[in-house]
Amino acid sequence: MSTDSFDPVLLEILGNKFASVTEEMCLTLQRTGRTLYVKETADFACALAGRDGRFFAYPRSIGVSGFVGLECLPAIEAAVAACGALEPGDVILTNDPYRSTGLATHLPDLHMIEPYFDGGEIVAYGWCFVHCSDVGGRVASSISPVNTEIFQEGLRIPPVKLMRRGEMSPEVKLFLDANSRTPEANMGDIRAMLASLATGRRRVAQMLSQHGAAELGAAQGALMDYAAGKAEAVLRTVPEGSYRFADYLDDDAASRLPVRLAVTVTIGGGKVHLDFTGSDPQVATAMNIPSCGRPHAWLTLRMLALVQTLDRSAPLNAGLLRPLSIYTPPGSLVNPEEPAATGVRHAAAIRVNDILNGAFGLALPSVLPAAASGTVIPIVMSEPLASGGRMVQVIEPLIGGTGARQGHDGVDGRDSGISNLANNPVETVEAELGVEVLRYGLRPDSGGAGQWRGGCGMELSFRILSPGSHVLGRGMERLLFRPWGQAGGQPGLPGSLVVNEGQPRERRLGKIDVLEVEAGDIVTFRTPGAGGWGNPLDREAEAVLVDVEAGFVTPDHAKAAYGVALIDGRIDAETTARLRAAQTGSEGTVFGPERDAWDSIFAPEAMDRLNAALLALPLSRRQARRREIFETVLADLPSAFPKSPANAAQAEAAQRRLETCLAETS
Repeated sequence: MSTDSFDPVLLEILGNKFASVTEEMCLTLQRTGRTLYVKETADFACALAGRDGRFFAYPRSIGVSGFVGLECLPAIEAAVAACGALEPGDVILTNDPYRSTGLATHLPDLHMIEPYFDGGEIVAYGWCFVHCSDVGGRVASSISPVNTEIFQEGLRIPPVKLMRRGEMSPEVKLFLDANSRTPEANMGDIRAMLASLATGRRRVAQMLSQHGAAELGAAQGALMDYAAGKAEAVLRTVPEGSYRFADYLDDDAASRLPVRLAVTVTIGGGKVHLDFTGSDPQVATAMNIPSCGRPHAWLTLRMLALVQTLDRSAPLNAGLLRPLSIYTPPGSLVNPEEPAATGVRHAAAIRVNDILNGAFGLALPSVLPAAASGTVIPIVMSEPLASGGRMVQVIEPLIGGTGARQGHDGVDGRDSGISNLANNPVETVEAELGVEVLRYGLRPDSGGAGQWRGGCGMELSFRILSPGSHVLGRGMERLLFRPWGQAGGQPGLPGSLVVNEGQPRERRLGKIDVLEVEAGDIVTFRTPGAGGWGNPLDREAEAVLVDVEAGFVTPDHAKAAYGVALIDGRIDAETTARLRAAQTGSEGTVFGPERDAWDSIFAPEAMDRLNAALLALPLSRRQARRREIFETVLADLPSAFPKSPANAAQAEAAQRRLETCLAETS
């Protein structure tokens, strides 16, 4: 049956049936999962792939729907090819980013693939992944921002057959159990994955009995053709041209040097090209995104979100990426070479989301929002067990809010821009871990001021009950560079981490690897607020009052940021008018003082030249030369730069040193 002549009514029916299969697979996985990160947080996904390895059916709202499954690359095909001939009952397992060509992106994510047969022919593949509690490595939970190569991050599993003809390989199971601090929990989640694949197998078999293999095969292609057409139609509505944007990670977790990500988005004729030239070389820590040079979902999600925002009828499958092409410089942060560490790749992926948001926002300023909070922090607790060993669980996947956009405030304490992880209920956390949660709520005044306010960040404060415990907070970002505001909106507040706040033993920390804590210590994480949109002085005073009454904004902040004075819970109209008349607003993108200070020395054009020169060096030389350059340029600047900006003489001297270094490196 030709996909061109596929009956549209039947296609809609089959598309919904396929999506229902993936949703039932997800429900099975969540209900049978073992760990908090599966049954509560829902860090898993399921999908159906065609014989070409591309996903043609994916759930819209269950699991981490929206990013991991939409790989437009033949990653499943690569894993299948590595395992040779497949038979009914075989299941492939892998977590290796490089050997799976980007299907897996860090080692705790275990991916499974099962072929679904009709007679002796494969008609589709079931796929699922789960984030496991621990797969070995240097630290509990296997993820550390300061790991320098993938060998430190745990057990690497090239594509292998976990199941052969329906029987689990005892050798593979032995390796899995021997390389984890939480083997029983891992195996519980693995069996839940197998159950989800079995659910998919049964449901696909039912569809085969109703429609036949030929019709289902044609429907797979037709669904992706339909999605591709929808994406092209949306892109034709975007003004043609090239749009460039750059942003930074605070640092590489091993130094105080920021890490740059840049993109040029070129749109025309219903097509879009993403060029990441200007992004930093791969770092010697764990922020690298293993895209393998392909249009990976981690690098394209914002385009998918744009298509589905402007056309909500577009089906969620790999066809959405057909109008897209991409260039990722080999050896860069977005296309690292093996054995680069990748454990905290989500931190860089979130910043990629931000720069795509910024670039598309130049084309569609009334559609795209200001920057979201820009961080997802899975806060991990590791505590000793009486029987020996350690328990490893995620307390919360702490996030911030979404950026404001024209006509709408951002969402407070919720950001599904990169994933839609759920929070763990406080009661469940306290029942399973040795912590007492003291506060878990929104962070007042953190959302960027604007005509439309940015979403508030979160605050989580907990007391440690078990001696000898460790806390890990992977993915901490926006502690320095704030989530930017748009159209004159102000940036959100940066994040923070403090232990024993207000006490003699207070410690204010930046990014952490393994934080050793003792019983009685109080740990407080605060996530950034998102950027605002539009001049804060144009916000209706009544809307500011509502924010104050709801606890999103304090009275002092209402006065300082919005020019709204309150007396006894009411608006002081006279003082408000005077305050607003005396203030002026900003225009365009507002990055905040720290980014402005950085750009005053390291201008965008200079950074483009620097990264081009570094990528021309041998891989083994790039990071050392990068450090040498920054140490030279920053030598006479304030030690807290860019939090403490340089004066004019210092800035001019630093710029001259940078030009000298660029000439020497080129």
